[in-house]
Amino acid sequence: MTTQPLRQVRVGVGAFVLDSSQESSSKKPRFLIGKRVGSHGAGTYALPGGHLEFGETPETCAIREVLEETGLKVSKPRFLTATNDYMPAEDKHYVTLFIVCVREDEGNEPQVLEPEKCEGWEWVTWKEIVTWAAREEGDGNGKAVEQKLFLPLLNLVRQRPGVTPTSTL
Repeated sequence: MTTQPLRQVRVGVGAFVLDSSQESSSKKPRFLIGKRVGSHGAGTYALPGGHLEFGETPETCAIREVLEETGLKVSKPRFLTATNDYMPAEDKHYVTLFIVCVREDEGNEPQVLEPEKCEGWEWVTWKEIVTWAAREEGDGNGKAVEQKLFLPLLNLVRQRPGVTPTSTL
């Protein structure tokens, strides 16, 4: 008799790295996203982030993951919200905690330090993310969606309307 592996809900952390401290009062905040490769959600755009480690705070996780993935130092981490992210095709289920933080040195640009996980980084606005999410929902024109969002980011738009990555700073 074979036993099924125990399936568990995991905790992920996504970090909104604001382009500058000026973004906290901007109506069009710019933040960092990257195209995922080599893991679940490959080909989709996501925030820097990863798994919450045992005993770690979400804020510390965000700081660690951003540094590991981009080489950027961030400050002022604050909890924004959370989403429930069930991915039946990958047999995964996450609760994703979103943290907003600010790039410490605006002269430093993100680097691809984990090329097996991320194809590249770019700065985008919240309005762009909301537009991409609306296209994924289907606007009826039959056009292919060029920028697909990783499910936690897509669910943030779906599950938390009105939330923006500047609302807690």
